Amino acid sequence: MSADTKKRVLIIANELSPYIEFTDFAHILNKLAIKTFDAGLEVRVIMPRFGVINERRHRLHEVVRLSGINVIIDKDDYPLIIKVASLPSARLQVYFMDNEDYFKRKAVFRDDQDQFFDDNAERMIFFCKSALETVKKFGWPPHIIHCHGWMTSLLPLYLKTAYKKEPVFNYSKVIYTAQQNQFKEKLHPDFVRKAIINNEIKEKDFEFYKEGTNTALTLGASKCADVVIYGSDNVEAKIVDEIKPSRYKKVVKYEESWKEDVTSLLDLYKSLTES
Repeated sequence: MSADTKKRVLIIANELSPYIEFTDFAHILNKLAIKTFDAGLEVRVIMPRFGVINERRHRLHEVVRLSGINVIIDKDDYPLIIKVASLPSARLQVYFMDNEDYFKRKAVFRDDQDQFFDDNAERMIFFCKSALETVKKFGWPPHIIHCHGWMTSLLPLYLKTAYKKEPVFNYSKVIYTAQQNQFKEKLHPDFVRKAIINNEIKEKDFEFYKEGTNTALTLGASKCADVVIYGSDNVEAKIVDEIKPSRYKKVVKYEESWKEDVTSLLDLYKSLTES
């Protein structure tokens, strides 16, 4: 890739303001995407199309040219519907991964009795696979893939195993933002079996994920990522103890100023694309 090629940043997240907001990072990621674009980098965002997102208000529409992708989970095919909207106050696009089985419901992670959905693991697997297959279909090789939120936690593992030989990801450095836990439950016991991709990824690759807790997902993703951001001062001690900077891994500590100013993150992007 030539030195004058415009640098590309892909943000993959559970949440993004104004579409859906769980934590402060929904607003931070909105500012980060806009500031990164304004700095001259190409930016795209991928997120789930949760059923609570108002398509009419946010002007989502289906991307017909990207139709035809099916995502396989446990030998079953699930059609992927890709929708897009322009981020308000910016000229960049947000792509929404949609499927009637997983995202049509008018709820996010819990039912009206506050019970954690039994298929949340499958929804995570579908979303992670969908995001990567969509980037392949784009033919848009990102220099940086910033994964944020527990639903993106399989992406660093997939990118280091099943997708590592995909040309579109040859130049990609993977950032994972570790947050404080968002759920106390465990994922369905068979989630590792369902997350395996053919013969390109093995059960042993899920060593740090297998407990199915929020902590385990964060630890697994952090072990596989090139850069780990402690996006909260309440990240579990187990993760902080396990994830140490090394020759091959950068660890960035939480900075309170990120809530008001995303310059630190933009500087990180620039340093990674120049290295």
